[in-house]
Amino acid sequence: MTEEQEVFLKHIQKKGLKRTAQRDLILDVFLRTEAHLSNEDLYRLVKEEDPSVGQTTVYRTLKLLTEAGLAREVRFGDNRTHYEHNYKHQHHDHMICSECGKIIEFYSAELEALQDAMAAQHRFEVTQHLLRIIGVCADCRRAKKQNLSQQSPSLTKAASRSIN
Repeated sequence: MTEEQEVFLKHIQKKGLKRTAQRDLILDVFLRTEAHLSNEDLYRLVKEEDPSVGQTTVYRTLKLLTEAGLAREVRFGDNRTHYEHNYKHQHHDHMICSECGKIIEFYSAELEALQDAMAAQHRFEVTQHLLRIIGVCADCRRAKKQNLSQQSPSLTKAASRSIN
């Protein structure tokens, strides 16, 4: 049994719940997937392995994983809750492309230090923070620039200035 499985088992036992094959499968699929998953994404992946698992079971198990500290909820501005690994994973922030939805994880010691300084300046105790930066990724900017240059060479100079 992995450490994550032990953490989950202890959590559900503390809540008076039983270990089931479906919960085990949902945990296993979640742990094997490093992507930021919505409930629907995880449900689709689990259903491929066991069609009898219901969406409500996946949703409830995700809530249990979050309560146990194995997963954490993140929101990227698409009106869906996503889940990512939390247990023994370093803190990080996210940049989200508003064109293609690409998510770039990053960590910045400088941003963390600035956040701590701002909190101290305002006598504020930080319990957690989430930083998401929304913009357009390099691939989408390149594709937009390429599409514009194919449409009209005279637009290329103006578009290039506004994209860069």
